[in-house]
Amino acid sequence: MDVRHVRSRLPPSYIRATVNAPKIRVVNKSHFPNFENTERAFARLSSGQLHKALLLFQTVGNSGLVRFGKVLMDVALGLRIPVGWAIRPTVYSHFCGGETIAQCEQTIAGLAKGKVHTILDYSAEGKETEADLEATFMEILAAIQSTHCDDRHAFSVFKISGVAPTALLEKVSADGNTLTNEEQKAWERVQNRVVALCAAAADLGTPVLIDAEESWLQPAIDDLARTAMQRHNATKAMVYNTVQLYRTDRLAYLQRLTEQAKTEGWQLGVKLVRGAYMEKERDRAAEKGYPSPIQPNKEATDRDFDAALGWCVDHAHHLSCCAGSHNEKSNALLAEKMIQSGLDPEDGRFWFAQLLGMSDHISFNLSAAGYRVAKYVPFGPIRETIPYLLRRAEENSSVAGQTSRELELIRKEVARRKQHGT
Repeated sequence: MDVRHVRSRLPPSYIRATVNAPKIRVVNKSHFPNFENTERAFARLSSGQLHKALLLFQTVGNSGLVRFGKVLMDVALGLRIPVGWAIRPTVYSHFCGGETIAQCEQTIAGLAKGKVHTILDYSAEGKETEADLEATFMEILAAIQSTHCDDRHAFSVFKISGVAPTALLEKVSADGNTLTNEEQKAWERVQNRVVALCAAAADLGTPVLIDAEESWLQPAIDDLARTAMQRHNATKAMVYNTVQLYRTDRLAYLQRLTEQAKTEGWQLGVKLVRGAYMEKERDRAAEKGYPSPIQPNKEATDRDFDAALGWCVDHAHHLSCCAGSHNEKSNALLAEKMIQSGLDPEDGRFWFAQLLGMSDHISFNLSAAGYRVAKYVPFGPIRETIPYLLRRAEENSSVAGQTSRELELIRKEVARRKQHGT
């Protein structure tokens, strides 16, 4: 029978419905990550390391103890009392890869076995002298160069405040036209460092993330990042700027920047995070009498973060996204949106990222489901990384549910190993 004759006798409404019906997408259930799989999450940790992690998270879960420890650490640093003996076997070994790039090799290899990539992060910060800024620049450059021909690395990363005086960043952010001659020369040195770092990453083919910082420093950082993206992101995102969604204005900023990239013909690279300076931001706003730039509550931050994830998936033809989050719901949401949009879990435009020593149940279970995942691996001299370590302790003690969830999963894995005699 001629199919054309059968079709001609069908009602027009049926034909339109058939032609316009959405295509049924076959969903691979293995692409839905199972965050409860602790055997996979902690496979790289020995039982001794697992018990040490249990003790560590029990400690940082005590906010009073964390505050007391921070005071003691500030005193010790001020008096130049050696503290490495106490920190090295505890928080340092859990959250950091080592003091040098070479010492990070064991961590890098361990992550790679679980199909999790590395982001080497030189964690010294708050430097002000030209000598210190130049030394930090050289360490970051070495970290970028270490990614050459090593696909275990997902990105390089740096903070602008590592290569620029914070006072200068603040002044440029407020009004760059008021710089003195000396400040202008210093700013040119900063620009040259940023240009060199981004160019080195682009030449090696490893994308570089520029971290976000305090709101009063961010305008200068945004300008430097945008200029680098315009230069290096012609066909692929090689430079990423970071958007902190605990700020009330950042979702709109992401949307404007996406439209600018589309109009000007370059690919936007963006890392999405919630944010890390909430108390400092609110205190400064209150002190100086301006409206706080921070969301009124966690629900508003979560809303904007998840909206930003949706925006990135919807605009995948114009941007690449690294979702830096320890929130299970947000990570599951991005995976779900990628599946719904027909994006391959291994699509190189989308990455998930967590910090070393935190949320292993998210990182390794996402990688097992086929997604691209990376861990920030901080490195550097112990004394230089103390500000980073203190922020991790404060973050775990202040974020509702973070420490309790880590403890729940570690205890679950300890019990599983005990049951199976492993």
